[in-house]
Amino acid sequence: MNIDPRFKTQQDDNIVSYPVPISEIVNICKELYYKQRLQLKIITATDERKNGVGFRILYIFGVPKENVFLVPYIILNNTEDFPSLTKDIPEASGYERKIKTFFGLNPIGHPNPKAILLHENWPVHIFPLRKDVSWKQRPPFSVGNYEFQKVDGEGIYEIPVGPVHAGIIEPGHFRFSVAGEEIILLEPKLGYKHKGIEKLFETLSLVDKVRLAERVSGDTSFTHALAFCQAIESLADINISKKTNYLRVIYSELERLANHFNDIGFIMLDTGYSFGGSNGARLREMIMQCNERLTGSRFLRGVNCIGGVTKDISIEACHVLLQDLKKIGKDFAEVMKIAQTSSTLFNRLEGTGKLDRQIALDYGVIGIAGRAIGIKHDARIDYPYAAYSELKFDTILELEGDVQSRFQVRVHEVQTSLKILEQALQSLTVNNVMVSNKEIQLRKNSCGIGVTEGWRGAIVYFVVTDFEGKVTRVDVRDPSFINWTVLGCAGKGNFIPDFPLINKSFNLSYSGNDL
Repeated sequence: MNIDPRFKTQQDDNIVSYPVPISEIVNICKELYYKQRLQLKIITATDERKNGVGFRILYIFGVPKENVFLVPYIILNNTEDFPSLTKDIPEASGYERKIKTFFGLNPIGHPNPKAILLHENWPVHIFPLRKDVSWKQRPPFSVGNYEFQKVDGEGIYEIPVGPVHAGIIEPGHFRFSVAGEEIILLEPKLGYKHKGIEKLFETLSLVDKVRLAERVSGDTSFTHALAFCQAIESLADINISKKTNYLRVIYSELERLANHFNDIGFIMLDTGYSFGGSNGARLREMIMQCNERLTGSRFLRGVNCIGGVTKDISIEACHVLLQDLKKIGKDFAEVMKIAQTSSTLFNRLEGTGKLDRQIALDYGVIGIAGRAIGIKHDARIDYPYAAYSELKFDTILELEGDVQSRFQVRVHEVQTSLKILEQALQSLTVNNVMVSNKEIQLRKNSCGIGVTEGWRGAIVYFVVTDFEGKVTRVDVRDPSFINWTVLGCAGKGNFIPDFPLINKSFNLSYSGNDL
């Protein structure tokens, strides 16, 4: 980890930030990304014109194993232009488009700088994350056109799917260009679930901010809220008790189990294998009932708070949960043993929706989709939080990048979560300190970061405070924001009837992406 000595650094807990000249930011980011091999976690912006600073664009890079983040940044005064990284670092594309859409800052040299998330009825001259735009302001209705990519050629035709779907799922529009039934091009259009989350974060109390984080992506309520709480705890220098750290692991892994059981079942169901589908739903329901018994919430809402958790697990409840998980693990193993005998199931999974490894690397694919193609990123190991550093487990990889690989990663992760839960439950103490009693006072003119491993992949919360120590900016990155960019690549060359299966094997969040 090397920082040019010319730059004056500021350290805030595990974040080292430093201003750099606009003319040098591209080369500095390339140095960190390619030579030092650091992970690009997020690119974000802040509007600090009220303080005479202008706009600031921050580039957050993670240093795996050291749990440190480097944040070079540039300041835009008397200009709204900044140099694009996208041609050199393709995964920067979505972040830069988001900055352009929500702050009105122009990434010069971006190959495709069109708006993201906000639809054509939003006025192009109103940028909602600027401080002079009120969260209560209703903009005038606008009319515009969204230009889908076109494929020319004899026999090529388009199939629009969505945004309203036959199943009970969130809205998203998919435009297929096909020759016969083969997919030549697939372009998703999202943003239908946009609800102004990042603007709302600027207006709410800290308690309500935690509740808002729980609702970014409903099936990942606990781990989203945990990432936000960790960022605030970093800013307030709050230490978490050992018991609380183990409780956070337990709740997070229960959330992971419920969602993996659900997806494993639905992937099998989408091949017509009803036995697997019904048993996946049944196993998920067993975990959801455990959640409700322990916390009163099937989705573990209201459990996280700044400084700890609100729900304890007694020694007696630990024993009951351990027995339940042992039965669930045995049950799952029997289901998978039977599923393995179905040649038609795995014939449908193998080779379908294959993602090219280089494309995955270029776009920074994470989570299940990344591990299914041999990319070993796991925030529980790379940036250990809660009690994960005290537990023994490894990240299991697959290599083919197809639906079967994504399916098998989920199967492995169920087994890993069961082992993690067993260790964590056996490590719980009778200490009743679950919430820190330290007064919450955030560092002024500072920033904090929370990184957690949701069941889809790494979740990032980047929080900035002003000169009074108040939260002035919260940037949220759900793993879906990254992985939606490659869904079209995984669909290309497959047949139209394969798409529901491919889509389910990624199972990305519309709400977590649209914010």
